[in-house]
Amino acid sequence: MSVPTDPAGTLDAVTDGTLRVGVSQDDGLVQTSSAKPSGPLIDLVDAFADSLDADVQFTASSEETLVVMMEKGELDLIVGGLTDKTPWSDRVGVTRGYPGIDGADGRSIVMFVPLGENAFLTELEGFLDTEVGS
Repeated sequence: MSVPTDPAGTLDAVTDGTLRVGVSQDDGLVQTSSAKPSGPLIDLVDAFADSLDADVQFTASSEETLVVMMEKGELDLIVGGLTDKTPWSDRVGVTRGYPGIDGADGRSIVMFVPLGENAFLTELEGFLDTEVGS
């Protein structure tokens, strides 16, 4: 067994596979008005997926709907105007806050991963540390 681990195997499933990403509209960070979401967070998601040789499948909805989908195992990652003050931290895994993301306007932006998927979370945070700092 290696540490950190993913009890549900998220990192293994996503690598060379499909990264299922929930997106929540947030002006400056994520635009969901077109067929493919856009914005600084989407650029980061695309680059992270590239680092894992993964395709990306986006689902746009409200934060609550996306959290429920993640709890059901339907999403691997959630992005939007999520901050380190999130009320969802008891239901999802949360990255460290990243205030250096373009469009964050000083907010400390976080991303959500499935609860307990620590290898995936570690991989994502390592990527974000390199791309935007901590």
